Amino acid sequence: MDVRWEEAGWERLTGRTGRRRLPVWDCTVGLVVGDDAVLLVDPGSSLREGARVRAEAERLTGRRVTHIAFTHGHFDHVLGAAAFSGAEVYAAVGLDSVLDNTGREQLRQSAVGHGLAEAEAAQAVEVLVLPRHPVSGEWTLELGGVRVLLANVGPGHTGHDLAVFVPGEREVAFCGDLVEESGEPQAGRDAVPSRWPEALDRVLALGGDDALYVPGHGAVVDAAFVRVQRAALAVRFGVSGA
Repeated sequence: MDVRWEEAGWERLTGRTGRRRLPVWDCTVGLVVGDDAVLLVDPGSSLREGARVRAEAERLTGRRVTHIAFTHGHFDHVLGAAAFSGAEVYAAVGLDSVLDNTGREQLRQSAVGHGLAEAEAAQAVEVLVLPRHPVSGEWTLELGGVRVLLANVGPGHTGHDLAVFVPGEREVAFCGDLVEESGEPQAGRDAVPSRWPEALDRVLALGGDDALYVPGHGAVVDAAFVRVQRAALAVRFGVSGA
């Protein structure tokens, strides 16, 4: 593992990918480094956190972040995006509408309810960056030397779940909160429990048996872990085919 990444608090996954578990909410941000462009998966929970992630990413890669993928629209996964000036933002189709208008106030309330300071939450929501590139099925990003697959695999954890797949010496799948390792998967009011196991089936089909699966919260897991969690969710929500 590259010592520079370790010293910065990042975990190097493959030659092209790494991730960081952010403090407070243990939210994962992912980094994919191409020859020509850099993709960040989820930009953190506030402008302050986003700025810190941006500085670390630029120090590790020597370049600015050019692309951002939102795995879903919860505050801890989107509110740092405005810190990345000029980055192209991708998300599952329809998320832009959810985040706009009344969605902003819901984001602010959720952030404050989870402990983000009122002023920070208001500031981040005021400059909230909406995704300009809606992914309705699959979208391939050419970053130079690596092709990244963005896949609209939801609904499940929310109505608009995106997973990011990166080929390499070992496939890496950034799953967002469709997969959680540090606790039981959280199903809020915007979850679609009846479709969650199906979303995980899609993630597993695209990632394969040997992939590294990066959850939205917690340690990196393997396909066996995802299958067990999928089965548990099917039982928990009474989904047929459990």
